Amino acid sequence: MLRLRKRKGFTLVEIMIASLLGSFIMLVAVGALRAITATSEKMSGAVDTASEVRFAAREIETDLTNLYKDSNSLYRKLVGEVKETPEGNLSSITFYTVGGTKARFDQPEGDIYEVEYYLSKDGGKSRLERRLWPNPDKSSRPAGILTELAENIETFSVRYFDGQKWYEQWSSEQLETLPDLVEVTLLGRTPLSNDVMAQTVMVNLKSNATATNTLEAMEQAQQSETETTSTTDTSGGS
Repeated sequence: MLRLRKRKGFTLVEIMIASLLGSFIMLVAVGALRAITATSEKMSGAVDTASEVRFAAREIETDLTNLYKDSNSLYRKLVGEVKETPEGNLSSITFYTVGGTKARFDQPEGDIYEVEYYLSKDGGKSRLERRLWPNPDKSSRPAGILTELAENIETFSVRYFDGQKWYEQWSSEQLETLPDLVEVTLLGRTPLSNDVMAQTVMVNLKSNATATNTLEAMEQAQQSETETTSTTDTSGGS
């Protein structure tokens, strides 16, 4: 006579324990996945910001290197301004540059362009803008093609060196001369990680023959500024 063996199944306690373990493992896996995703997004944002800052710096350096230099000051232009706005002091630089590539293929253009760089802030967002005017005319209002070079740019500052001192503003029309050096600093901030990406461009506008003297004068000016600051701090401390 055959006897049927009783098959023992899972008890309720065992099922509850298995469910709790499964839920715990799932929570750990989801948390790890979220952490990996967040880290990936931060790294991607940092890479994008750094790339945009470098691209903008290269554009500015290229345009300044190709600055149009005419013996007649009436045909030269380099104007650097600092304007007070509700968002703070915003710098801009406008100058003539020699372009090798046409901005508009279907319209006649010369090889002298007016280019302007400035920081635009609106609603908590900041953008570095580039305005390119193919046919500049001093008797007309500024116009041209507007391009957004980079986002999340917190700082766009420009300094001008005349051989002795640094200035935050310049006007070739009033001074009837160009600066020896132009220094542009860009500072971008990644939205998610809040990392700071900085890039500085320095362009020598003088000839190669005077470049060494200009750099030596710049170093002396910086050393003088440092000594002045140190003297002021010492006097303040005493």
